[in-house]
Amino acid sequence: MSGDAGIIIVGAGECGARTALSLRENGYRHTITLIGDEVHLPYERPPLSKQVLLDEAGPQAPAVLSDIVLGERAIRHIGGASASAIDTLGKQLILSDGRALSYGKLLLTTGAAPRRLPNAPTGGRIFYLRTIDDALALRPWIRADMHVAVLGGGFIGLEVAASARSRGAKVTVIESQERILKRGVPEPIAETIADLHRRNGVIVKCGVAVRGIEADERRVDISLFDGDLISADVLVVGIGAQPRTELAAQAGIAVDNGIAVNERLETSVTDIYAAGDCCSFPHPLYGGRRLRLEAWRNAQDQGMLAAANLEGAARNYHAVPYFWSDQYDHTLQIAGLVDEGRTVVRRDLGDGAFVLFHLDGEQRLVAASGVGPGNKIAKDIKLSEMLIAKRVVPPIEALAADVNLKSLLPKAA
Repeated sequence: MSGDAGIIIVGAGECGARTALSLRENGYRHTITLIGDEVHLPYERPPLSKQVLLDEAGPQAPAVLSDIVLGERAIRHIGGASASAIDTLGKQLILSDGRALSYGKLLLTTGAAPRRLPNAPTGGRIFYLRTIDDALALRPWIRADMHVAVLGGGFIGLEVAASARSRGAKVTVIESQERILKRGVPEPIAETIADLHRRNGVIVKCGVAVRGIEADERRVDISLFDGDLISADVLVVGIGAQPRTELAAQAGIAVDNGIAVNERLETSVTDIYAAGDCCSFPHPLYGGRRLRLEAWRNAQDQGMLAAANLEGAARNYHAVPYFWSDQYDHTLQIAGLVDEGRTVVRRDLGDGAFVLFHLDGEQRLVAASGVGPGNKIAKDIKLSEMLIAKRVVPPIEALAADVNLKSLLPKAA
């Protein structure tokens, strides 16, 4: 470390909080300061589109760090504060209230922000979902006498749709692409999820763009280019997210679809690192392809690696990308990058559950995706993740058959 100036972490979400915890677990003894622009303690975001909308009483997102843990681990948490500048030469972080905090090393875990609708009307009936305050504001509208329109057929939009239907609301999902889950989810799984929503009463409209949106104190009207007019009580917008890179860019740190880091999560400026949703990084399993992942697992994994490297470990990041989504009684899981696969092998698991294995040109397993009720696919996806990490070239007939994937793992030396 550079003296005892300590480590400052900008961003008090999953990644930043996990880094702070890991630093203490690794024996780091200097000052740790965790800065978040929300007044709340660090909390889990995945429940925002599910439990927080569904819980009958006292909805809240599970905390990552409590006041007790912060005190016991001597982690200084500054909530409701934003960083306005980084003095890279003087190694100081400038807060929006004018305070200047010195650092030995700095970690940026600034996350991502919802992509906003251009020229959309303002008002209390149009919602984005990123924070616990967003979820609590939306929650009263998710009820049986409401019509909830959802713009965007990605994970967030579909999870909100499932939660709204579970509470009895009428739901319409609008997706401009020809199908839902166009990004990173294979078509057979997207079709299964679309059918699941339709069976639960959701109207799913794909391949149609929005012509205009009007909102007043009574309703939101969404006019579509196919001539339809959808009149809803509330509109939830889930059209993607943008990495929060402004602070880094202003400091002269390289940006490339996120804050650009190397395999050790180091930015282009000495002693400044980045991790989580805000950063893009080269992945060794995919030929050094630069990725940016908006995923809970990635935030955890990179947070723990950042903690080690902030202390000088110089380890490379190589965790297999992993995504999941719970909708109704079904779970969708993906290990690896589906778009890297050229050959797809299907394994049926019964009860409508199935897994797709994605192989590259050398027949190496590069991804596995699955969907099904309960935990039907969990074991195969977990074992597939291990096979992907080991760069296994599996026999195609074994993937299609009822062969235990564990038997395909290389034997320990």
